[in-house]
Amino acid sequence: MSLIGIIASSRLAQPALTVDFLVIAGGGGASYDGGGGAGGYRTSAGTSGGGASAESSLTLAKSTNYTCTIGAGGAAGAGVSGGQGVDSVFSTITSAGGGKGNYGNPTANGSSGGSGAGGTFVSGVTLGLGGAGTANQGYAGGNSGIGNPGQQGGGGGGAGAVGSLGNLKVGGAGGTGVSSSITGSAVTRAGGGGGGGETTGGAGGTGGGGKGEDSSSNNAAAGTVNTGGGGGGGYANQGKAGGSGVVILKYPDSYTITIGAGLTGSEGAASGGFKVATITAGTGNVSWA
Repeated sequence: MSLIGIIASSRLAQPALTVDFLVIAGGGGASYDGGGGAGGYRTSAGTSGGGASAESSLTLAKSTNYTCTIGAGGAAGAGVSGGQGVDSVFSTITSAGGGKGNYGNPTANGSSGGSGAGGTFVSGVTLGLGGAGTANQGYAGGNSGIGNPGQQGGGGGGAGAVGSLGNLKVGGAGGTGVSSSITGSAVTRAGGGGGGGETTGGAGGTGGGGKGEDSSSNNAAAGTVNTGGGGGGGYANQGKAGGSGVVILKYPDSYTITIGAGLTGSEGAASGGFKVATITAGTGNVSWA
C-alpha cells in the first residue's frame, strides 16, 4: 500500500463519535421543614435515577454544535417555599430540576421534580405529602408526620431512593443518590435534602443532599455544588438552596471537545482509549473535532 493509502486508511479507521453521558439537573431548594428533591439523573453509563436501566449512548457528528445547559440549584426558601431546581440539558437529553420544599396552607405538599421534595406539616393541613419524582430520573419525597405545626418535614427524594417520613419531631432523611463511574472513579450524586425537625434534623441523602435543621441552631445545609443535591429543610429558619447540576461526557480519545462560550468545563487526559469532559456551569454549545 502506498503512503497516501496508509494515511487514508488511518483516517477512515477513526471510530464513530459515540458519547456516553451523565446529565444531572439542579436540586430543589427547601423552606421550613420539607427537604428539597434531588435533580433528575439520566445516564448511559450505569444505572439512571428512579431505578431505571442505562440509556443508550448518543451517536453524534463531528464539527456540529450540541446544546449544553447546567441547571442551577433552586433558591433557599423565603418564608413560603424554596425554588425549583433548574433543568440540565445535553443534546436530546433533558433532566428535570428537583422539587422545591413548600410551607403554607394549603401548599404543604412538596413539589414534584426530577426527585420530589419532602412534605411539611402546617396548621390546618393534616399531612404534607412528598412530591412525585420523574420516571427514570428520581424518586418521590417523604411525607411529613402528623403532629404539631412545623415539628417535622419529610426528606427530599433522591435519584436512588424515596425520601424518608418525618415523624415524632425528627425530620426525614433525604433519599440516597446514585453512583456513577463515568469518570473512572465511583462518585455518588443527586441525594435528597433532609427534612427539618424540632429535635433532630434529617440527614442529607448520600450524594450531596443537605442536612435538615433542628431547633438548637441554624444548621441546615445547602445541596452540594455539581451534584444536584437537594437543600436541607429549616425549622426555626428557612431552608437552604439546592446544589447545581453537572454534565459529564465520555468519548473516544481520537476526538477533542470544544467547550463553547458561556460554559465552564474541562477535558481530562486520555485514559483507556477514552476522554472525559466535565461541564460545571453555564449554557452554550459543545462540539468535537
